[in-house]
Order: sequence, then structure tokens, then C-alpha cells
Amino acid sequence: MVVARREVLVQLDDDLVDRLDSLASALGTNRSELLRRGAQAVLEAEQLATADRELQIAYRRQPADPALVRSARRLAAETAPAW
Repeated sequence: MVVARREVLVQLDDDLVDRLDSLASALGTNRSELLRRGAQAVLEAEQLATADRELQIAYRRQPADPALVRSARRLAAETAPAW
């Protein structure tokens, strides 16, 4: 499947470009692919952080039932593997 792409100008310092090129070479890819992966990782991390913040807000608005928390702790203690 071919994905349409748009060329975007990004300014990077020489050290960062050198490090990206070294990593790309080691991974058998190119700088553009690394930057695409990096951009995707930033977007996914922000999406997870937003979901986490929303979950925290929801728990502050309506905390978990203490009885449910006790039951979950007991169940976790009974089913956790012995390390």
C-alpha cells in the first residue's frame, strides 16, 4: 500500500544529524524513516498521556469503591506469581 507523503523542512543541528545517520545506518534504514518513527512515537506518547490524565480526572470525580479496591488487592495477592 502506497501512502502519500509530504516533504517537510526540519532544521536540526549537525550533531543530531550525525547521530541520526549513525543510528539509521546501524538499523539498516534512513534518516527520514527514523524521523517518521520518532514523530509517531511522540504522537502515541501524547495520546497515552492524555488518556492517563483523563483517567485520573475521572477517578478524582468518582473514586473507586473501597470494597472493590480491597477485593482487587486480595485477588492480586492470591494470584500473583511467587518471585
